[in-house]
Amino acid sequence: FSDVVGQENAVSILTSSIAQKKVSHAYLFSGGRGTGKTTVARIFAHDIGCNQEDIIEIDAASNRGIDEIRELRDAVRTSPFSSPYKIYIIDEAHMLTKEAANALLKTLEEPPAHVIFILATTDPEKLPATIVSRCQNIVFKVPSLETLAGRLMYVAKQEGKELDKVIALLIARHGKGSYRDALGVLEQVFAVSEKQITYEVVAALIEIGRAHV
Repeated sequence: FSDVVGQENAVSILTSSIAQKKVSHAYLFSGGRGTGKTTVARIFAHDIGCNQEDIIEIDAASNRGIDEIRELRDAVRTSPFSSPYKIYIIDEAHMLTKEAANALLKTLEEPPAHVIFILATTDPEKLPATIVSRCQNIVFKVPSLETLAGRLMYVAKQEGKELDKVIALLIARHGKGSYRDALGVLEQVFAVSEKQITYEVVAALIEIGRAHV
């Protein structure tokens, strides 16, 4: 959690619940795309002692039907392999069909003691109120340009690169509030830059990216 920036409220809630051993059985992580919801979910899972084999990630955009949720309902009954919990991270949870959401609700109402659900969504308003009410809701903020630029400068330094603030702000602005998108651009920049990252290289990459949108 010490590597998570710009989401102090989310980190505070989760670390406090771990310290007090008051972990909820269902969380709703809501916020803009690329703000760290899935990453924080994975960190949380590991911090409560879950091994990778007991962390199940599901993309609701491509597994949104009732059959997939029925399979999940059957799977949650089995005990974890080697962890205190099985954690199900359901990304883009708002994409579930109405029938699938209703099926999931039945499991959320009476979850097995060894199961924790983390629903991640960019559009919580599309989730049924009945599901939202069963979850502890944690909102992920869209980072400011300053926060995002600072993170880019930190990552560049860790990689032995020199990135000044003006260029970092350019990349941050292109990222539009998404850590994932901004860091994706920075990764491309690393591939074609010497130690000193220049404005020209970054501007050219951003223009190429725009041309392919």
